[in-house]
Amino acid sequence: QVQLVESGGGLVQPGGSLNLSCATSESSFSIATMGWYRQAPGKQRDLVASITVLGRTNYADFAKGRFTISRDVPKNTVYLQMNSLRPEDTAVYYCRYGLGDRWGQGTQVTVSS
Repeated sequence: QVQLVESGGGLVQPGGSLNLSCATSESSFSIATMGWYRQAPGKQRDLVASITVLGRTNYADFAKGRFTISRDVPKNTVYLQMNSLRPEDTAVYYCRYGLGDRWGQGTQVTVSS
C-alpha cells in the first residue's frame, strides 16, 4: 500500500500563494499519474491538476495560469504551487495516486480576508 500525506495548507489572504506537498511512502510514485483534487463543503470532489509519469500535465479550467503541479521523484513528492488565490479556492485539497480510490487525508486551504 502507498501512503499519501498532504501538507502546506492554511489560511491565506486573497491574492496570496501556497505550496502544497504530497509525500508518498514508496518510489512507485514514479510509475503512476499523480493528481490534486479539491472538495468544498457540500460539493463534489473535483480535479485541480494531474501529472503523468512522463511529465505531462493537465489542469482544471479554474487552475490554468494560477496553479502549477510538479514532482520530485527522488523525494517521492508531488507539489501544487497555488498563486493568485481567490476565496472560491477554499476547500480541502487531496492528493491522489493513480486513477483509483487511493487518496491522502487532505489539507485545508482557506482563502479569506
